[in-house]
Amino acid sequence: MSDWNESMITAFRENNGTAGQFGRELVILHTIGAKSGEERLVPAVGFRQDDGWIVIASAAGATKHPGWYFNLLAHPEFAIEAAATPDGIETAQVTARELGDDEYPAAWELITTTSPGFLDYEKTTEGRRMPIFKLTRH
Repeated sequence: MSDWNESMITAFRENNGTAGQFGRELVILHTIGAKSGEERLVPAVGFRQDDGWIVIASAAGATKHPGWYFNLLAHPEFAIEAAATPDGIETAQVTARELGDDEYPAAWELITTTSPGFLDYEKTTEGRRMPIFKLTRH
């Protein structure tokens, strides 16, 4: 795990679901490795919706999908840690589904309206469409 990921996870847990510039929108994905089968902890921005969250596999604007993208495709059922309302952290079991072409534009608008920094990532991906997943609570 990278130092940045580790520091975000630590901050999230020590501050009852609040971490750095992401505030209470950070979630910790407990993905299962596509090849290894081992649990991987991944901090990601989670845009809360009534029945779950939306997350984007941006890889900070890299030209390749992040490793956790492949983990979600291989093992779509996993746990996440998220900020609870009004305070603290909750753990939820979710199922991930990659959004299709018909759902993508609305999700992209939600993401970039809420967090405009993702527009900068789009400029550095060299044409890679950043996958968006809907995480639905069980």
